[in-house]
Amino acid sequence: MSEAVPLTQLNEDEELFRSTVREFARQTIGPLVRQMDEEQHLAPELLPQLFSLGLMGIEVPAEYGGSGGTFFEAVLAVEEISSVDPAVGVLVDVQNTLCVNALLHWGTLEQQKTYLPRLATETVGAYALSEAGSGSDAFALKMRAERRGEHYVLNGQKLWITNAREAGIFILFATLDPAAGYKGITAFLVEKDTPGFSVGKKEDKLGIRASSTCELVLEDCRVPVQNVLGEPGKGYKIAIETLNEGRIGIGAQMLGLAEGAWNCAAKYALERKQFGRPIAEFQAVQFALAEMATEIEAARLLVYNAARLKDAKQSFVREAAMAKYYASQVAERVASQAVEIYGGYGFVKDYPVEKFYRDAKIGKIYEGTSNMQLATIARQVLGGLKT
Repeated sequence: MSEAVPLTQLNEDEELFRSTVREFARQTIGPLVRQMDEEQHLAPELLPQLFSLGLMGIEVPAEYGGSGGTFFEAVLAVEEISSVDPAVGVLVDVQNTLCVNALLHWGTLEQQKTYLPRLATETVGAYALSEAGSGSDAFALKMRAERRGEHYVLNGQKLWITNAREAGIFILFATLDPAAGYKGITAFLVEKDTPGFSVGKKEDKLGIRASSTCELVLEDCRVPVQNVLGEPGKGYKIAIETLNEGRIGIGAQMLGLAEGAWNCAAKYALERKQFGRPIAEFQAVQFALAEMATEIEAARLLVYNAARLKDAKQSFVREAAMAKYYASQVAERVASQAVEIYGGYGFVKDYPVEKFYRDAKIGKIYEGTSNMQLATIARQVLGGLKT
C-alpha cells in the first residue's frame, strides 16, 4: 500500500521556484522593508525586478510573456515574499490571484491578447470592487454604468483599492441597474489614463503600509463596450469566483507572515540570554514556539490543499474559506506571541516582529472578513447534512 504524499511536499520544479523567490525576498526586499513601511511607499526599483523574475504573471501563458506556471506556484510566491514583507506579498497576490485569474477565466481572446502581456511584463493590475457602503455586502454598489452607443459611461467612487497607486489596469465593478440588484453588476477593464478616471486619497494604514490603498474617482469615464469583462450583468459571478481564488492568496500571505514572525522569534530566543542562558532553554518559551509551529503547519496544510484543489479544477470554496479564516487567525496569534518572546524589544521598530504584528490584522478583514468566512464554511458544511 503506497503512502499518501504530504501536501507540504513539493516537486522539484516547485522547490526550485520557492527557493528562488525566497532568496530574492530575503536579499532584495528584506533590506528595504523598514524604509518602505516608514515612507508608506513601495521602493520603485522593486517593480521591475518582480516583473523580470516572472512573479507578476505566474499563470500567464508563455505565449503572452508569462511564466506559464500554476496557481500553486503563485501561492508559493505570495507565501515566501510575505514572510519578508506582507506589503509586497499582497501586491503580488492581487496581481496573480485576482487580476490575472479574472482575465484568464473571463476575458475574451482579444482582451487576453491585449492585457495579459502587459500584466506579465510591465503593468500592475488592481481589483476595484469595494465602496463606502459595500464591504461585506459586496454588491451594494453605487457606482453606475450607463450604455451610450459604443461606450459605457461610469460615475462613482471606489474605496480601499489595493495597488491603486501603481496600477495601470483596473478590473472595476459597476451597476447597470440598481433595481436589478446583483444582476445589474458588470465588470469593466479600465485603463488608468482613461479620461474621467483618477486615483484619489491614499489611506494611512495600521499595517502593510508600503502597499497602496486608495480611493478611485470616476466622473463621466467613457469605457469602450469591448472592455466589458464577461457579460453585462454577470459581474457578480466574476467577483464571487475570483474572490474565492483570492482568499487562498490571502491565506498564503498570512501563512508567510506567520512563518516570518516565527523565524524571527526562534532566532531571537536562541540568542537572547537571561539568567545566564538562552531563553530558548526555558520550557515556557519552548512550548510557545512549539504551539506556534504547530498552528503554522496546520495553516500551511489548509492553504496548500485549497491551492492544489483549485489547480485540479475541483471544488474549493469551503477549503478557500477555511484557509483564509484559519491562516489569518494564526498570523495574528503568532505575531503577537513573537512580540512577547522579544519582550520590550518586540515593541519597538528596530526589530521586525512589531511590523508583522501590525500587518497581521488586515488578514481578518480584507477579501472577506473572518465572520463572512465562517458564514461560508457553515453553509458548506451544514448544507451537506440536509435531507
